[in-house]
Amino acid sequence: MLLLNGTGIGDIAIGKALILDRRDGEISVRNLAEDDVEQEVSRFTAAVARARRRLESMRDELPESAPPELAAFLGAHVLMLEDPLLIDQTAGTIRRERINAEAALHRQEMRLKEVFDNINDDYLRTKKNDIGQVVERVQAELSTKSSQLLALDDDLADRIIVVNDLTPADTVHFRDKHMAGFITNLGGPISHTAILARGLRLPAVVGLHGASRMIQENDTVIIDGGSGTVVIAPDEGILAQYETRQHRARRHALGLESLRDVPSSSEDGVRVSLLANVELPEDIAAAVNAKADGVGLYRTEFMFMNREAPDEEEQYNAYSDAARRIAGPVTIRTLDLGADKQVDGGRADANSAVNPALGLRAVRLCLTNPGVFIPQLRAILRASVHGDVRIMIPMISSLNELEQVLELVREVKNALSRECIAFKPDVPIGGMIEVPAAAVAADLFARKLDFLSLGTNDLIQYTLAIDRVDDEVNYLYDPMHPAVLRLIRHTIEAGENNNIPVSMCGEMAGDPAYTRLLLGLGLREFSMDPATLLSVKREVLRTRVTPVTSAARESLFDSDTARLRSLLGGATLH
Repeated sequence: MLLLNGTGIGDIAIGKALILDRRDGEISVRNLAEDDVEQEVSRFTAAVARARRRLESMRDELPESAPPELAAFLGAHVLMLEDPLLIDQTAGTIRRERINAEAALHRQEMRLKEVFDNINDDYLRTKKNDIGQVVERVQAELSTKSSQLLALDDDLADRIIVVNDLTPADTVHFRDKHMAGFITNLGGPISHTAILARGLRLPAVVGLHGASRMIQENDTVIIDGGSGTVVIAPDEGILAQYETRQHRARRHALGLESLRDVPSSSEDGVRVSLLANVELPEDIAAAVNAKADGVGLYRTEFMFMNREAPDEEEQYNAYSDAARRIAGPVTIRTLDLGADKQVDGGRADANSAVNPALGLRAVRLCLTNPGVFIPQLRAILRASVHGDVRIMIPMISSLNELEQVLELVREVKNALSRECIAFKPDVPIGGMIEVPAAAVAADLFARKLDFLSLGTNDLIQYTLAIDRVDDEVNYLYDPMHPAVLRLIRHTIEAGENNNIPVSMCGEMAGDPAYTRLLLGLGLREFSMDPATLLSVKREVLRTRVTPVTSAARESLFDSDTARLRSLLGGATLH
């Protein structure tokens, strides 16, 4: 028996391993005669067209029961196959260097991945996996054979797929073939593969490096999505334990559906708002389906990636659509990119920062680029007439920059008034608390803002000096560290003292293992991936806030997670 650990999703799966490692080794470089160059470009563009048609066909034929995230992910891959940075640049490399399409595409893939590696935001940095997935699909077309995965037509009931990486299209294909679960070498907790697995409720472990080498074909494999553990060749006793747990997990999943229309209040009557994080417009459908109380984080970066900056009208239409479709608040985060991110439309000519995490990014970048920031503020304010729209400023760290933002908002409002353009003059403005300086000074920010939102992903990284997507140190990423919990409590207390709400939109908010702890620390607004909302609601409904409050406050002085689990009444703390 062998135990491996990665990032877990979902519940428990048990089955026989099916190894599908799609890496074909090094891409060979073939030099072309001048007369063959245009023919090679045509071969490349034809392969791209075939790959795009396959994805479009799969997207268009999705059943109504498919999660909304799936159409969004497939659509994103279709758009990538139309992106000049990938397609035109590859064709240019073929012409300029006179090499075969496979080699040119591989070189452009490496260039784009290097750009994403330099992005500080961990959510955006994982998007480089999507580049690999799209490139792999085109490479399969260039090799005159379809994807090895999509060629599998057998029923995959009770099979655990083990593969280097899995595309959204592959994931739904295997789901339809009844696979039990999957394991990938690549990926992280916020990769598209992981998000889609949650939406499809597929047990999985991603980022399990070397899995396709250590697991053998037809090995009995157990996936424990809760802990991220993979058990290879378990003995009879271990297998029986997990079969019992699997049965309980299935009953639990069925029970969650019955909670969809239940108001979110604790057992002792404390009202808790459960909001959704959305990125693409298509994600809004998932939030509505989950009966979210609103949108606590609307990421706007998708409109700026790999293209020129969108104009005011395009942004206004996107934000207005969200405001109309969501019954509750729609909290729109202003652009959270950095000078190191040369994929955005705002700073295509920027030099790469020495340390992007500490450079010109988020609100700092926006303040130095009013040509990008002002149209976004105008679009958000205009959209406010269509719903409960709120503005959220990312990565605030000083009162001076906050004052600059507030003054700019006032100027934009005055300009809209002079132009007789409708907007709500009292649109709430909040700030993300995601650096320790902002958390320590949260009481000062709370006096000038209408709400605060804890971005725990970055807050934990900056507090502990840990890059959570760096495989060499991410085991030290600890949401339960007393320093982190003290900053969270201090921020919530600042909101309480200034009578403004404090929400949390980081991954910690969507993990039911931390729900009781956060309730005890005073959090009353959680914003998360819609796929995890019902699990968090279940924890809220069965929690008595008063007893867990004293236990949670003890966590500020105690890093013993086993003891805290006991104090909090059995919540599973990772």
